[in-house]
Amino acid sequence: MLADKVVDIQNVSKIYHSLDGETLAMNNLSLSVLRGEIVSIVGPSGCGKTTLLSMMAGLIGPSSGKILINNQEIIKYDKNIGYMFQKDNLFEWRSILKNVLIGLEIQNNLTLENIAKVEKLLDVYGLGDFKNHYPSQLSGGMRQRVALIRTLSTEPEILLLDEPFSALDYQTRLKVADDMTFVTYPFKEILNFSKDLEVLLLMFCCELSAVSC
Repeated sequence: MLADKVVDIQNVSKIYHSLDGETLAMNNLSLSVLRGEIVSIVGPSGCGKTTLLSMMAGLIGPSSGKILINNQEIIKYDKNIGYMFQKDNLFEWRSILKNVLIGLEIQNNLTLENIAKVEKLLDVYGLGDFKNHYPSQLSGGMRQRVALIRTLSTEPEILLLDEPFSALDYQTRLKVADDMTFVTYPFKEILNFSKDLEVLLLMFCCELSAVSC
């Protein structure tokens, strides 16, 4: 079973420092996730869900303890990890197509083949006709789908989804969840999207009060 362990979080704590003092965001957390597992982290606001995913993504480091991905300690951002934030964080001055391609640009992997794959994803999620539009011209649900496609565009091995619907109102949240049929349909499309893509792990966070994550 050790060989199948994708995520190994070992006695991790995180303390935030400010001029007003220290805030303990996480205390001695240990967690293991095996290959192919889907894990949901559920808890109230402020309990450390975003902190955990940010440490797993290599955006911030733990104050103590270790986080290992595929037996390698995470000390910086890993391109094999896709992280979808709570807010869509789209660049308003870039078209939808250019927004979803930005990860490939950063990785210097903007090939014709990859562009074609991304355009296919835009079609799959009903955004093909909007690829030359700008974020301000899209609804909240459409923007959230753009953010998901941007996360998938680099074909990450691990997906970290941080309350992906939390920025939406209740009605829009239900509509986006229905549009994306979040757990089944995207996984089917992701696995068919590229024969070389192996989704190892999906982790997503939910607020306890959220009706639909």
